[in-house]
Amino acid sequence: MANETVAGEGVAADEPGGTEVADRESGTGLDENVAGALSYLLGVLTGVLFFVVDGDRPFVRFHAAQSMVVFGGLFVATIVLSVIGGIVSAIAFTGGIGGAIVGGLLSLVLLVVWLVVGVGSLVIWLYLMYKAYNGETPRVPVAAGIADRFVN
Repeated sequence: MANETVAGEGVAADEPGGTEVADRESGTGLDENVAGALSYLLGVLTGVLFFVVDGDRPFVRFHAAQSMVVFGGLFVATIVLSVIGGIVSAIAFTGGIGGAIVGGLLSLVLLVVWLVVGVGSLVIWLYLMYKAYNGETPRVPVAAGIADRFVN
């Protein structure tokens, strides 16, 4: 059935003129490209949802797994940055004038890291949703390898 198409389904991926994702529906009633894009919408939450509900379609399953890994990793990174920020604050308030200077400099570095993580998160979120909606499968370094283990 790999080369067959059903009326209203579109062209199969391996036929001439076909796209990477056929327009077929599954448990959610959504096309694969829409389900793949929506798996990134709320990060880990929608990743888990689509991984469980629409797990029979490899395209959706991969995007859901990659969403869980990417945004789960970013969530852990923000927790780590928060802990580091607390430590820096403790140094600044309890270290006297030297601690205040060191704490202030570390706070500036931490602010830059927070900005890079925040803007980077927004950019990768939009990029992954856009690519999945267009039927493409971008592979985020490291995260895609981990997501492959979930899918297989």
